[in-house]
Amino acid sequence: MPSGPLALVGGGEFTEGCTFDRALLDAAGGGEVVVLPTGAAYEHPERLVARAEGWFAGLGASVRGVDVLRRPDALDPLAAEAVRAARFVYLGGESPMHLRSVLKDTPVWDALLAAWHGGAVLAGSAAGAMVLCDPMVDPRGGAFTVGLGLLANVGVIPEFDTWSPDAVDRTRKLCPPDLVLAGVPRTTALVRAPDGSWTAQGAGEVTIFVGGAPSDLSALPA
Repeated sequence: MPSGPLALVGGGEFTEGCTFDRALLDAAGGGEVVVLPTGAAYEHPERLVARAEGWFAGLGASVRGVDVLRRPDALDPLAAEAVRAARFVYLGGESPMHLRSVLKDTPVWDALLAAWHGGAVLAGSAAGAMVLCDPMVDPRGGAFTVGLGLLANVGVIPEFDTWSPDAVDRTRKLCPPDLVLAGVPRTTALVRAPDGSWTAQGAGEVTIFVGGAPSDLSALPA
């Protein structure tokens, strides 16, 4: 199905090193970025939005924070309409479990999918990157759980530069045989173009495993 660009960001969003945001903004036609701080609901979500405002102002764009912080917010038709009309949607925060519980099977999630399939740019950082995948890496121990499934059979480890070799090995050993697992460092993005091709952009290098074994970007689904 046609879609807009997709960026899975390893964390450290809205800071120097996130050079990919310029190209994403250009792909969206500039203007406004809609930020959903859902994954930061219990960690001062207003600070996440403020960081986004400062960062994108430097790139010549404005930010609209849509406070989808709890499940009733994700059922709000006005919030859904704001997301559906967006040309660039950004999911942020550090709690993928909360983000999943808020968005799953809601009008806001349906609106996000509609916007992306309509050509809008979609970016998810940290929890936002994790939850877009299915299965999703469970941050409570590195095993796998159910994600929202925008990307099937792909998993993301954000902030990969902070993971110890033992933690990485534990998660690799738990990988299903055909799962593509991407380790994405902070200020780095795994970017899918509308034609289905993937590139690693930003300050760090992306590490790919298939079934726990080392691989490369060509393993990612188009």
